[in-house]
Amino acid sequence: MSMKNVILVGPPGSGKGTQAQRLIADLGLVQISTGDILRAAVKAGTELGQKAKDFMDAGQLVPDDLIIGLIRERMQADDVKSGVIFDGFPRTVPQAEALDALLDGMGEPISRVVAIDVPREVIRERITGRRSCRSCGAVFHVEFSPPAKDGVCDRCGATDIYQRDDDKPEKVDVRLDAYAAQTAQVIPYYEARQLVGHVDGNQSPNAVYEAVRGEVGS
Repeated sequence: MSMKNVILVGPPGSGKGTQAQRLIADLGLVQISTGDILRAAVKAGTELGQKAKDFMDAGQLVPDDLIIGLIRERMQADDVKSGVIFDGFPRTVPQAEALDALLDGMGEPISRVVAIDVPREVIRERITGRRSCRSCGAVFHVEFSPPAKDGVCDRCGATDIYQRDDDKPEKVDVRLDAYAAQTAQVIPYYEARQLVGHVDGNQSPNAVYEAVRGEVGS
């Protein structure tokens, strides 16, 4: 049976992470996060890991061809049987082209790209309203899921509830602009290959998941 190799695309705050975890649980997919495989390769001291470490230690971005090499290694691991779901990759069209060349060459091409569409103003509201507990990391939302007692963490009782720098309006706009300028461009690239299904992300997580599962298939 052919693998089911899936890419979830959507802006920060679109719920990709939540949907990815449910797909992993339901379909037995393995999540491939470039950050995770970079850290694992560096820790293991592999040849590619050492090369990546040299770039990281110099404060430089790890080149795409090195990332693709790490993905090739990960795809060949014993636990990758049903397929993979890509988390945070590809971020650019050249990365998408390189990933396609790798997977097509392995005979396991991308089977579906699911684009989770959420209006920008909704994303801003979701992200800028988030608050975190500095003690235990619990996440709340000032409108949708505030702590039971104002300023007190429901999980650990700490009173250090704060807004992460990345969740402040000015940073959110920078992140959304970067997504629109780069990552969103992979959608028309995959549309040209007739691989994209669009899902309305501005509904309940369960409703979004039903739509995502429908696009991915059983």
